[in-house]
Amino acid sequence: MKKIVDWFFNPPATGQSAILFLRLMAGGVFFWEGILKFVYPNQGVGRFTKLGFAFPETTAHIIAAGEIIGGLLLIFGLFTRVAAFYFVIQMIVAILSTKVDLYFGTSPLPLPPSPPKTGIWAVLHEIRSEYAQILTCLFLLIEGAGRRSVDFIISTSKKVYTITEKQVPVKS
Repeated sequence: MKKIVDWFFNPPATGQSAILFLRLMAGGVFFWEGILKFVYPNQGVGRFTKLGFAFPETTAHIIAAGEIIGGLLLIFGLFTRVAAFYFVIQMIVAILSTKVDLYFGTSPLPLPPSPPKTGIWAVLHEIRSEYAQILTCLFLLIEGAGRRSVDFIISTSKKVYTITEKQVPVKS
């Protein structure tokens, strides 16, 4: 268990600076989608009600808050692996709860406006955003936040601290 916790909270500090762009993309999308769930009831409470979630108002607000906070964590590169893992799970649940019924044409949500409206091609078309978010978050989960991140600053400050702590005073 300690190894898993260490892996999540001690990401590599050697990733490319360009990882910032992936964090901005994924974090930005989650951040504004979280805000939309509060601002537009059809995106939050209404959607969770149609999908049959228990306690749709509470569920929508918890998910929205998680998207806002997690999106900001990704943007800043803080606890990146934890946020990325959370979002991978959230996107899998989103696909299972909203797209499987689309395959059969029994979705409580409106069908896509243009063909294909049901079946595998409709599902593949409709999951494009979730698919991109899952793969981006899997990359961040594996590679960490990169050098332009708070995770990097924290990890390098730990190394500097431990190096200076172990120095032996020189006698003159």
